[in-house]
Amino acid sequence: MYHVRFKNTHYEAGLHWGQNLRNHGMLIQNQHTFQITDERKEFAKKCIPIYKEYYPEILDEIKGIAEGQQSSYENLYTFLLSMYCFEFSNHCTCFAFKDEKHIIFGRNSDFLTKLEKLYMNCLYNLENAFSFNGNTTAFVQMEDGINEYGLAIGLTFVYPKVRKEGLNAGMLVRYILEKCKTTKEAVLFLKNIPIASQQILTIVDTKGDMVVVECNPYFVEIIKPKKNEQFVVTANNYNSSKMTKYRNNKLIDDWKSSERYDVAYNALKIQNNHFSLDCAKDILSGKYGFMCQYDRKNGADTVWSVIYDVKNKKIYRVEGNPSRKLFKEDTRFKFNNCLV
Repeated sequence: MYHVRFKNTHYEAGLHWGQNLRNHGMLIQNQHTFQITDERKEFAKKCIPIYKEYYPEILDEIKGIAEGQQSSYENLYTFLLSMYCFEFSNHCTCFAFKDEKHIIFGRNSDFLTKLEKLYMNCLYNLENAFSFNGNTTAFVQMEDGINEYGLAIGLTFVYPKVRKEGLNAGMLVRYILEKCKTTKEAVLFLKNIPIASQQILTIVDTKGDMVVVECNPYFVEIIKPKKNEQFVVTANNYNSSKMTKYRNNKLIDDWKSSERYDVAYNALKIQNNHFSLDCAKDILSGKYGFMCQYDRKNGADTVWSVIYDVKNKKIYRVEGNPSRKLFKEDTRFKFNNCLV
């Protein structure tokens, strides 16, 4: 994982980053994951009007990167806007919990080991947007993060049975980090934005308002903590009755999604609503059961683990597998002291 700071306008941030990569001999279009097909091109073109209406500044950032790389803007936006819509790639676990002393968000990102040196931790401080600290296996899009107002969010991807022009999973997370202060604002946005892909978003704010949002182009299902439970959990499959028909095919390798979900749920359930930072660390590091115990020889592993201490506005991250490495506090990010 490498660390990048982005500042000024979206376009300027993209241009600077694209130029910096090129100056170091790094061309995005030459990476083997950079896949462009006619089908993806056609799909991405249909998404452009929606981005122009709802999120034009992100197109400016992509254009800046393309110009900095001296590469095709069309190919770059095709790659980014069609991501999550055609292939089943990353596998993750998210949860959030609260009690009188804690409001915590936790997430493991499980992905391919051969790309782990390219994964990014990003500090964004752009004009006309909330600043945030986020992580991604790609770029521009975010997979988890916390913004200056203490709103934390993370995605878990679901096999793409359906798709439609709109914002994909990583762009939804990025938008919410830049535009929303509270869980209610984020949920309202998700109910009104065209959505492109299948995903689950876990969101929690400084008031302890937490939800799991199971969504795709046709439904947005809001899941709140069950009665007498002060936590939410999800992995890589839908659990609500409304989304049953969009669940993963049993033949899909979802990296033990159901087992990871059960382990996290049961571990939080037995806490009887008395939680701790150590509890979050222990769940993510696999001390309650299978969570990150992948065999790296198969090319898969937990490539980072993150805990956002929302109540105390602190960030803890493992750059690698939490069963083998320790969480370290990231003190670089400056939170907004204003109450939400």
